[in-house]
Amino acid sequence: MKAIRLVQPGYPLEMQDLPVPPIGPRDVLVAVKAAGICHSDAHYRAGRSRVHPLPLTLGHEVAGVIEAVGPEVDHLKVGERVCLHYMATCGHCEHCQRGNEQFCTSGKMIGKYRDGGYAEYISVPARSVFVLPPEIPFEQGAVMMCSSATSLHALRKARLSPGEMVAVFGVGGLGLSAVQLARAFGARQVFAVDIKASKLALAQQVGAVPVQAANVDPVDEIRRLTGGKGVDVAIELIGLPATMQQAFKSLSIQGRLAIAGITENTFEIAPYQDLINREAEIIGVSDHLAQEIPQLIEWVRQGALDLSRVITRTVPLEAGEVNQVLDSLDSFSEEVRVVIVP
Repeated sequence: MKAIRLVQPGYPLEMQDLPVPPIGPRDVLVAVKAAGICHSDAHYRAGRSRVHPLPLTLGHEVAGVIEAVGPEVDHLKVGERVCLHYMATCGHCEHCQRGNEQFCTSGKMIGKYRDGGYAEYISVPARSVFVLPPEIPFEQGAVMMCSSATSLHALRKARLSPGEMVAVFGVGGLGLSAVQLARAFGARQVFAVDIKASKLALAQQVGAVPVQAANVDPVDEIRRLTGGKGVDVAIELIGLPATMQQAFKSLSIQGRLAIAGITENTFEIAPYQDLINREAEIIGVSDHLAQEIPQLIEWVRQGALDLSRVITRTVPLEAGEVNQVLDSLDSFSEEVRVVIVP
């Protein structure tokens, strides 16, 4: 089978010819029909986040059709349309038992620590496989499994309640999902912060108030729009110290900042003035949970979350095309989500 792999950090991905992966008794073999290209993949290629072992097939946003099932799998059938939770976990350790499987002691993320979906086939544990309703296209099923799922987890971690106000910093694939999911949670108002006019236009179409950070200070603008109060919840999805600081300073009293953006750099806050005096919170967001996926699938099926606006275009399973997309992600391009269709 064809697979696009990271061979060495800092270098372009390479196409390789590999055997179709074997499956164990509790595994499922999936013929990949769609694989989203995430900004995290650009971080992996650049070496900003460790991928092991190398070479490794990237791709953690995956949807497809079941090609084969292991003998101990009885709840899934060959031919079913599915999407994949990107954490391959044991289901037995302390973290899995508590429903925090992203910290599984033996868990491995597909496309980072085990082969992912930039390929014609992928093998995963059956516990990571969810049936995809026929109303949801494969492309949407794929991006739902990272960008949407992580946004949902961030909003849940931030304890968003109906009637609260939200600011979403970064309107890429995660941000467009976060805006719509915040509305589904019952947010009274959602502000979308970005410097790209095209992305802000999309956010406005799905119910956000755009804040053009290239022209105004987003903190001052959010406070102006909220009558000086600030927002109850801010979600940071960019991974820049400046936007993390802005997101935090946009909070109201007892506001909560959930950070999902990836960076190795720090940002500064004044502990008393900004944190203690307002009883504000900073919350880390790591991946998402399998238990959150059924609700996510249902919201997409019902149309509460419209992922058609998130997908900018599709590309074939060709290394050159995928590397070009990763190049554009590294430069924070206008595109939202590009999906590989083998």
